[in-house]
Amino acid sequence: MKLLLLPSIQLVISIAHAFQYEELAQYVNNHEEEYMEALRDWVAVESDSSDISKRPDLHRMMELAAEMLRTMGGTVNLVDIGAQELPNGETLAMPKVVTAQFGSDPQKQTVCVYGHLDIQPAKMEDGWATDPYNLTELNGNLYGRGASDNKAPVLAWIHAIKAYRALNMELPVNVKFVLEGMEEVGSNGLDGIILAQHDTFFADVDFIIISDCIWLSRRPALTYGTRGNCYFFAEVEGPKKDLHSGVYGGTIIEPMTDLIGILDTLISPSGKILVPGIREAVAPLSDEEWKKYQDIEFDIDGFKEMIGVSQLMYNNKVDLLAHRWRYPTLSIHGIEGAFSASGSKTVIPAKVTAKFSMRQVPNMDPAMVKKQVTDYLHSVFAKRKSPNKLKVTMLIGAKPWLADTQDPLYEAGKRAIKRVFDVEPDLIREGGTIPVARTFQDVTGKSIIMLPIGDFDAGMHSQNEKISRYNYIEGTKLFIVYLNEVAQIKKQV
Repeated sequence: MKLLLLPSIQLVISIAHAFQYEELAQYVNNHEEEYMEALRDWVAVESDSSDISKRPDLHRMMELAAEMLRTMGGTVNLVDIGAQELPNGETLAMPKVVTAQFGSDPQKQTVCVYGHLDIQPAKMEDGWATDPYNLTELNGNLYGRGASDNKAPVLAWIHAIKAYRALNMELPVNVKFVLEGMEEVGSNGLDGIILAQHDTFFADVDFIIISDCIWLSRRPALTYGTRGNCYFFAEVEGPKKDLHSGVYGGTIIEPMTDLIGILDTLISPSGKILVPGIREAVAPLSDEEWKKYQDIEFDIDGFKEMIGVSQLMYNNKVDLLAHRWRYPTLSIHGIEGAFSASGSKTVIPAKVTAKFSMRQVPNMDPAMVKKQVTDYLHSVFAKRKSPNKLKVTMLIGAKPWLADTQDPLYEAGKRAIKRVFDVEPDLIREGGTIPVARTFQDVTGKSIIMLPIGDFDAGMHSQNEKISRYNYIEGTKLFIVYLNEVAQIKKQV
């Protein structure tokens, strides 16, 4: 008897049968050293978006990525996003956004891979064991600034596409890339591109994939949520110049004393945010979510050892994960204008600026957080009856992002991880912020997945950032398989 199949079912089966994973995986294994050299070349570029003196390196980084994609046969564009205004009033060109496209078959799904190529600052004197801009392999780990965040994951996606093309295998889906160079400073200019190209570049995109995140443990993971970020400056200004503490101490109300005083009212020793209205805005933790946290693999003792502390804020896994992912936190990052060099200096600074941030969660709104924090600090400052001046500014107001784990994208992710790693993945949230995720969600209305390959101990934003050779290579295989799994999702017409 001849079995008749509907065209859509025939398409799915033909793709499944055509997928030659072993051959593709072997190609990846055979080209490991080539991949190491590519990462070494990228890590060597000091593409620090926060340091304007490094802007030529950042421009070069974007050009390197564009050229790599061109040599693979992609349709590549460098999109101008304009200039940023510097504190002194001058302007500086921002790095262009790289867009690329591989395939345009309307019968196939189209995925858009987002990544960024800018990095956090890094210096040997910060406590690095190796040169942060010279990729160094030790015990199977590849150390270098940007190795995990986000250069290796971007390269892994490129390697995945290249493997298909090198073996003359048809890509199971159309693939687009959006690579930016300003993520570490708030993704300046990117929202404008997404809005402007909503009906052009993004018009045929079915799904968006972000790999700018890490696993929670040694078990592979799929990420379905991130916190937002409201970043503040609180500036207290007093005398017209810095003063000698021996001459003027005890005669003036010092700006630093005022600043430390108001900072102390933001958060309690137990981590409770004291700004009125913040806790009341947080979406309640559901029973289902609580159970999901219980099932996640997480080693509290190993976590403490990794970061070098003897005590955490919470002693059980569920509370710790909940406060890491889905409750707001407030962190004080530094004070500008204060004496911080080595040695001693008896100065009373005339102006000091505190830098702090609040990671926000559903259902918090950045505009409301700005008002709550600003009003609160001014009310606290007023009670001090100080003649000094307080100015509160919110520099970043990124919203949180949350996805539906029942979405077919996540089912495809589970199948891909099972195929490559032979385990079921953890479903996790991320405590950090990736602003573009919420922008993609709001503007395009497309399903988004975060598919990490970074190690749980990657050291992102910290000293000795790294990705393991294992995660880099097996992550490339994961991306290869994931494209095939996405191809089997029924295309919406």
